[in-house]
Amino acid sequence: MAPRAYWKGSLKLSLVSCPVVLYPASTSVEKTRFHLINRETGNRLKQQMIDSETGDIVEGDQKGRGYELSKGQYVEIEPEELEAVQIESNHTIDIDSFVPREEIDQRYLNHPYYIAPDGKAAVDAFAVIRDAMKDQDRVALARIVLTHREHIIAIEPMGKGMLGTTLRFPYELRDEAEFFDDIKSPKITKDMVELAGHILQTKAAHFKPSEFKDQYETALKALVKRKASGKPIKLPEPEEKSGNVVSLMDALKQSLGKGGKKASRTPSRRAPSHRRPAKKAHRSAARQRKAG
Repeated sequence: MAPRAYWKGSLKLSLVSCPVVLYPASTSVEKTRFHLINRETGNRLKQQMIDSETGDIVEGDQKGRGYELSKGQYVEIEPEELEAVQIESNHTIDIDSFVPREEIDQRYLNHPYYIAPDGKAAVDAFAVIRDAMKDQDRVALARIVLTHREHIIAIEPMGKGMLGTTLRFPYELRDEAEFFDDIKSPKITKDMVELAGHILQTKAAHFKPSEFKDQYETALKALVKRKASGKPIKLPEPEEKSGNVVSLMDALKQSLGKGGKKASRTPSRRAPSHRRPAKKAHRSAARQRKAG
């Protein structure tokens, strides 16, 4: 059964328009989540709104929205006033421009969505727009209204469909200078950089998300399963922190040695080692002679 569409509308390029559907490309359904419970009864807890000054419980009809002008001073916004400035969705993705893929700053990428044609009549126009972007290696920048807010969405070909990623607005990003300007520029030797480069080479690989392992999520599931079965939970001993101070050059040299050993164990990813296979072959031959 096909998943339920998050949004339905039309993708519009000048006078070319085709019905499309959007599906969220990410999900948090599989993540382990916990609820607050009463330790004595085991019942789930419900949260209540409390007045920060009086401590009184605030009922639903007393709740409102306010914008903080200064510390503790709020201007109340009525629901109808908020609705007046909300953008009504016209259910159209209006493409404004096409930009080179490499020009999109990764920091602006927000939420991903799969875009697919909605119905057989939309397939031809959808394919034309998709393949034109693929041929020119361009990404479409368009406008879309989601939950009463207008978003900029970057659209690019992805297999038979398209990937749409909402973008953050400039005011949502922090200026990197605020965090990087105070970083000192130390004098590092060429040897250090070359050693670090060799370490990088021993760990060279390809981007394979299928190999990502969420160890914390795995541990959470194991913890819940063990607790539910009534088995005891063994808490780990606190690790002792080493007080040894190692120079940067020594650390680089030790890391390179460690990386080299790791590389010999996994020849498919890193530079192959000929010593161990030679020993294996020698042992196998010796065993055959002994058996004969």
